[in-house]
Amino acid sequence: MRIALLDSGVGLLAAAAEVRRLRPDAALVLSSDPDGMPWGPLDPRRIADRASLCAEFAATERPDALIVACNTASVHALPAVRAALEPAIPVIGTVPAIKPAAAAGGPFAVWATPATTGSPYQRRLLDEFARGARATGVPCHGLAGAVESADEAGVRDAIKAAAELTPQDTTAVVLGCTHYELVADEIGRHLAAVTGREVTLFGSAGAVAAQALRRAGAEPAPSAPPTGTLTVFASGRRASLAEAARHYPQGLALLTGTAAG
Repeated sequence: MRIALLDSGVGLLAAAAEVRRLRPDAALVLSSDPDGMPWGPLDPRRIADRASLCAEFAATERPDALIVACNTASVHALPAVRAALEPAIPVIGTVPAIKPAAAAGGPFAVWATPATTGSPYQRRLLDEFARGARATGVPCHGLAGAVESADEAGVRDAIKAAAELTPQDTTAVVLGCTHYELVADEIGRHLAAVTGREVTLFGSAGAVAAQALRRAGAEPAPSAPPTGTLTVFASGRRASLAEAARHYPQGLALLTGTAAG
């Protein structure tokens, strides 16, 4: 079985590591876009074009499913990617975990990029899934970029600023950008310091990975032999895993749990 993932950069690592955890025998194809990143500031048509190119390169490996492991690309590029690949290759998008956060019952916040916070897309999700729970949008200035470059000081400063914008009675936070899941532990520590309590974090990686396996016609098998291989495309070029990926547990898990091939 082969599962592909695309993103502008290292944000795809969280979902890729989840796929690897669920199926250590799955071959992974990672397709990112260092030449075109970041995608957030681009106009929607350009985002769709860049994401479609990443999908096109990944499709050459004949994956059984492809994950659009990027919130921005899922908003602006998912229809184009699906039109190009389905039904031959099932395509799974990434949606912020607002529904389970709202179901937890307490006031929650949605941490997202400044462009996404307050956008019609996020408002529609809150209208559909918040179920009357009080939700606060928190713009995380510079966090995705700092994660992408493995800038520890930048990550720390961006998280601190976002935590200070988060209401003190918040009981849960939705990580509305896939990059944020790579620094979830640090986010949790800062939120606990600001709110005085442990705050539950809701990411999308686990659900997206499980859905990809279902669409690929496979069941989770965490005890399968670790025979999965790793193929990496960087703006269409064969490459090694980005150096920044090695700064995160999810990236190291992919390297240590990958068979030669």
